[in-house]
Amino acid sequence: AVIGFWIGILFLMAIDYFAPPECIDEKCKNKLLLAVTLHNIPEGMAVGVSFALSAKAGASVPLASAIALAIGIGLQNFPEGAAISLPLHKEGVSKSKAFLYGSFSGIVELIAGVATVAIAGTAVYILPWLLSFAAGAMMFVVAEDLIPEAHLNEHSHAGTFGVMLGFLVMMVMDVALG
Repeated sequence: AVIGFWIGILFLMAIDYFAPPECIDEKCKNKLLLAVTLHNIPEGMAVGVSFALSAKAGASVPLASAIALAIGIGLQNFPEGAAISLPLHKEGVSKSKAFLYGSFSGIVELIAGVATVAIAGTAVYILPWLLSFAAGAMMFVVAEDLIPEAHLNEHSHAGTFGVMLGFLVMMVMDVALG
């Protein structure tokens, strides 16, 4: 987990070096879009693995657990899509194009989930690496870009409370959905 986490951080640092986050146009993709998209691939794989395991005879994962995981991950994709679309629109990207970028970051989850069902035996072994990579990438973006951005204006507590509320919601979902 630690190695995958650091690989995710180093990957985003390399993206930072080659494509600064201020660059939002057709030639230079937004770092947040990339990080969220990368983060969604292993999430989709986790859902795919859970459904593949629930479909096996003598399943170790009940179908209800796979469905709960899919619903939980699906719900948290709404704020992720907004985290991409709203800043892009604020920077001058049209509403429809910003919406498409936000949607694109989430559609990879469905693709990864379906692909994982097809390769479920192999995916089980690489999933921990991919999940830790995604966690490192997302933590880098949060610490490097989102938290400082949330504290730029005079009402910086709103950003801090937003992070804390998001963390609490995820903790409750983790416990409630198992």
